[in-house]
Amino acid sequence: MRRPEAREEALKRLYEADQRGCEPYTGDLSRRAADVVEGVWAEREELDAAIAGVSRRWRVERMPPVDRNVIRIALWELRHHARTPVPVVISEAVRMAKAYSTERSGGFVNGVVAKLAEQQVAAGE
Repeated sequence: MRRPEAREEALKRLYEADQRGCEPYTGDLSRRAADVVEGVWAEREELDAAIAGVSRRWRVERMPPVDRNVIRIALWELRHHARTPVPVVISEAVRMAKAYSTERSGGFVNGVVAKLAEQQVAAGE
């Protein structure tokens, strides 16, 4: 499975777990998607803390659930898949937000993920 499809699989499963308040089931996912889901779920408190640090007007728990999970996936990928170019991570996050969330989500996700990416790059130097 290609990475964009794996991201979408992961988003759907994380959204479901987020809404139900339970651990996501990964047994029927592709290996790539399962890795993302398991990684994001295990680190979601750390990811949310980082997201809260750059999102001044929106508390993480008040963000639209799709946006929240798209941003979590992007940040997790920035932290764990350094070989994936930052513009690709941002572009994919914006694409998923536009496809699955609100009319304004693309711009919002772009701004938050871009700030997170700047922090990751600065931390890596």
